[in-house]
Amino acid sequence: MDINSTRRSAFMTGVITASLAGGLAGAGAPVEAQQTGGKTIQFILPVATASGIDTLTRAAQSELAKALGLPIVINNQPGAGGVIGTQQLVRSAPDGLTLSIISNNHVIYPSVLKSVPFDPVGDVTPIAKLGSTPLVMVVNPTKVAAKTVPELTALMKAKPDQINYGSSGNGTILHLAAAMYVDQAGVKTTHVPYKGVGPLLTDLIGGQVDFAVLAYPSIMSHLKSGALRAIGVGTDKRISAAPEIPTFLEQGMPDYRVEGWFAVIGPAKLPPAEVARIHAAFTTAFNSAEVKAAMARQANTIDITSPEQAVAFIKSELGKYAAIAKKINLEPQ
Repeated sequence: MDINSTRRSAFMTGVITASLAGGLAGAGAPVEAQQTGGKTIQFILPVATASGIDTLTRAAQSELAKALGLPIVINNQPGAGGVIGTQQLVRSAPDGLTLSIISNNHVIYPSVLKSVPFDPVGDVTPIAKLGSTPLVMVVNPTKVAAKTVPELTALMKAKPDQINYGSSGNGTILHLAAAMYVDQAGVKTTHVPYKGVGPLLTDLIGGQVDFAVLAYPSIMSHLKSGALRAIGVGTDKRISAAPEIPTFLEQGMPDYRVEGWFAVIGPAKLPPAEVARIHAAFTTAFNSAEVKAAMARQANTIDITSPEQAVAFIKSELGKYAAIAKKINLEPQ
């Protein structure tokens, strides 16, 4: 079987056949739900388990449940670069009981898809941009000898189209982040898209793909175990959680700057009172000592905006990624 052609078809396959069955997080949720009249808050995450968004949400889950006053159920809905999960969110009732934490992918859809079944701004209620997370380029150390970005570039130029990279799906931020490197480095390679970070990590560690750009929280344990090797981070400065990873800037790529961000949204027409209540709860949870420590371990930067600032931010990011997609010649699918 040709793995490249198989993985290239994963995007459309995910659109058509991805299951809407989500994973439930927190074994105590059913009991707690009984104690609160059966009510829970569902967090629909448009990503697979083990992704950066999934990891940080689960780290904050306990404190968020306390601040929101209800148990939280995490429902992972990966597929189509995040479209499937977000589509389920926009169809939900605007009652404050269904929320989502999204990433850059939310603003990339219009630039990489010929049609999107929802308006990334008009069909949601932005509540807050919560912060950002570093994106790190990693290689499989058993297949790629490179220990730095220049070494990887030299290796790829010596072996054009022989070293491939994976992503969590066509048009995702992890795809664009790697494609930006390929464009700026002037190398030739093959992109292998997956349906989520989990299967990507499995094949990256297994040697089916050679390198990828991933959110730091999703690869921490694999870096420590030696299953993956980090060769560059897309932030302006080295990250405190892993100061040994050099930036792309200091490795001779001054124009390579890319990091993930995460924000909380609800369905459209969420009442202002609910927006204010949820915003206050997230502010309380993310300012707790427990969540602050967890975010620091994951190298996440917390900077909570107002709902109005979140709306403006999402609109500005739509334009930013449209320009990036055009520059790297990413054709809408």
